[in-house]
Amino acid sequence: MTNKPEKWDMETDVLVIGTGAAGLTSAIVAKDNGAAVLVIEKSGLVGGTTSASGGAVWAPCNHHMTEKGIDDSREEALVYCKQITKGRVPEELVEKYIDTVPEMLKFMEDTTPLKFEVATMPDYHPQFEGGHDGKDSRTLGPLTFNKMELGDSMAKLRPNPTMGLPLTFAEMDEWDSICKPQNVDFELIAQRMGEGLCGFGEALMAALYKGCLDRDIDPIVNTRALELVVDDGKVIGIIARQEDKEIYISASKGVILASGGFEWNEELKNTFLPGEITHPNSPPYNEGDGLKMAMSVNAKLGNMTEHWGWVSMSIPGEEVDGRPLSRGSLTERALPHVIIVNKKGKRFVNEAASYNDMFKPFWEVNENTLEYKNLPSWHVFDQQFHDKYAFLTVMPGEDVPDYILQADTIKELAEKAGIDPEGLANEVEKFNGYVEKGEDPDFNRGKDVFDHYWGDADNKPNPSLGYIKKPPFYAMQNYCGSLGTKGGPRTSTDAQVLHMSGVPIPGLYAAGNVTAVVSGPSYFGAGGTIGPAMTFGYLAARHAAKQ
Repeated sequence: MTNKPEKWDMETDVLVIGTGAAGLTSAIVAKDNGAAVLVIEKSGLVGGTTSASGGAVWAPCNHHMTEKGIDDSREEALVYCKQITKGRVPEELVEKYIDTVPEMLKFMEDTTPLKFEVATMPDYHPQFEGGHDGKDSRTLGPLTFNKMELGDSMAKLRPNPTMGLPLTFAEMDEWDSICKPQNVDFELIAQRMGEGLCGFGEALMAALYKGCLDRDIDPIVNTRALELVVDDGKVIGIIARQEDKEIYISASKGVILASGGFEWNEELKNTFLPGEITHPNSPPYNEGDGLKMAMSVNAKLGNMTEHWGWVSMSIPGEEVDGRPLSRGSLTERALPHVIIVNKKGKRFVNEAASYNDMFKPFWEVNENTLEYKNLPSWHVFDQQFHDKYAFLTVMPGEDVPDYILQADTIKELAEKAGIDPEGLANEVEKFNGYVEKGEDPDFNRGKDVFDHYWGDADNKPNPSLGYIKKPPFYAMQNYCGSLGTKGGPRTSTDAQVLHMSGVPIPGLYAAGNVTAVVSGPSYFGAGGTIGPAMTFGYLAARHAAKQ
């Protein structure tokens, strides 16, 4: 941190750092509450990690559920969330989220072009008390949005590198495209893309960006926040860098940190995380800038060992922002005819579980050798999988590229991959026995509603279990990916950053992955990152604008 300068280069009431869902929601709400607003963005594009996501929002008791006749209650949601957070999140913060997210959504839909619809995705642990399945989903998906409405600013919108089709979650379900992408109407997709439509996280951010432009808020890109400016204990602005020049920006009512996590910062990862993240799934600008600024004013930290884990793969040559692109494994691991194994050839997890929670065993350490028990690891599947389903960008029936290993026998495949041949052959034989019985006693794969959602309903009796016995056989190595970290400064129910003493730091707010997130070590359901990011961005802006 630094002291007040003699002269400011820019002045505003509320300064927002970051242009993901948390940042642009904050900007819109602060402006509508009477504050002058300035938004800065480290990269050259607007949208942050949200643009590269599915764009879903997890929102108990929202008005779209009511319109659909879906029952939910505050009590149900609280019971469910408190099981997820494992006592590691202040209860008042969880309650504030559940009480505020419906209000935030209604406000954003009433005042911006952003629109949602109910998805059919179950909570990530629907078997928990208070959990919901896909028939009464708490997850909302964004409607498609026409980027042409952004005018010249469309060039500043961050594209979605892995979910770039102009679709809605409802259409994905209608076409069963989760497990059968060949069902997608590609003529319709081409027409929509030609018209400028986008979907998922890109649509959410395009709509929020339009909401900002309608309020004469256009983020200043290529501007990196460096230090907080503090006067008599209050945060009153920042020092930022534009190219090789440092500038001072004042914020008379407050600075809102919405700059994402630290998954691209090697030093911070090595300091706080208990395992490696080699393949982040976010844009490569989340280097902990907001975390370091909060630490400089002695912020109270929490949840620092946690992140939104996602087992990932990388296609040679694919890049985003000059860095290798990592693709999270979703349907690739949850459909029939595929397993994930370690170097001994052993399964070690329910492959169809939520990506955040199924990631946890990848960081298990052998107490004797101190090596990771389950790294390296591989997807292993057979020709039946390739005949029916897509694997990354390889559609059913297409030639299998060289970066996916293949062999005529399981043992030969294991030798090519560096897996123990006997171990893998025995594991495949055991797994096929489970398929015969329709149940997985080792890891309960396919037992609950969540597993079924990502499986193939036409595969009986278990949508997630299928034999691995038709040659050729295939393998591809997995890596430790992440949607972002979820540790940082603790915040109040108004998203004020807390000092180590527990009192709010005047003038400093935070929302999104830069914070100690409200779900703690786990994940509520699809949209459990973006829902809290927007909600606490909403609360931060509303509180700051009143100062």
